[in-house]
Amino acid sequence: MKEPILSTRNLDCGYGKVPVLTDINIDIDRGEIVSIIGPNGAGKTTLLRTLTQHLKHRQGEIRFERQNMATIPRKDLARKIAVVGQVTEQPMISVGEYVLLGRLPFFRRYQLFESGEDKRVADHYMKLTNTWDLKDAMMNEISGGERQLAAIARALTQEPVLLLLDEPTAHLDISHQHQIMELVATLNRDLQLTVLMVIHDLNLASEYSDRLILLDGTTGRIHHTGPPQAVLTRRAIETVYQTNVLVDINPASGNPFIFLVKTKHPTAG
Repeated sequence: MKEPILSTRNLDCGYGKVPVLTDINIDIDRGEIVSIIGPNGAGKTTLLRTLTQHLKHRQGEIRFERQNMATIPRKDLARKIAVVGQVTEQPMISVGEYVLLGRLPFFRRYQLFESGEDKRVADHYMKLTNTWDLKDAMMNEISGGERQLAAIARALTQEPVLLLLDEPTAHLDISHQHQIMELVATLNRDLQLTVLMVIHDLNLASEYSDRLILLDGTTGRIHHTGPPQAVLTRRAIETVYQTNVLVDINPASGNPFIFLVKTKHPTAG
């Protein structure tokens, strides 16, 4: 039996007195890629922000490596959990300087500058993410896809065991979407990095995830969780998204593939 690296029990979360999600119970096993899916407003980002403690949960418990996350010092968490948000910053610093910020959790007391080891780690992950050639470019002058890669490189310099991604392919063309998702798969395979991500595109989620967590915005609960073949059914998608779809099998991978069904309008006359 696998041991969860991250788990929640009876988790309720929301904003102030407004509940968004109720009774959320999940287990993320070490070495998995798990995607949180659901319609707009279902609470996908809310759940991720709660898991990173950027949003205080209303009730329940979050455990990381079998320990109550609330009892773990933030600096210790930052050495094991890295987060790439939905909006990548555009500071007026170079890509190399930006990536090096990921080493801050490892700074010793009174340390002001990066060590040789910090630079070695940052260089390694810039090369791994194909951002090495951008190291002298300014963050506010590169493309959105390049900024996303730089953000992942910075997260990796924390040398985490768990990577959390919020819409990593949002606003990117299909070339950059493919590049980002292939990188995630490579990190998972070669570094045994556990990945939990919020993703909007159901077909990308189907292709690149071991398991899916489907949130229902109407009930504020998990509708279903499991492998893509079990979650991405026509009935489940039409129930949660309230949209007509056709679910087929991708012949290249054997995973579910979702097609939208155009509404037929009556012919005039």
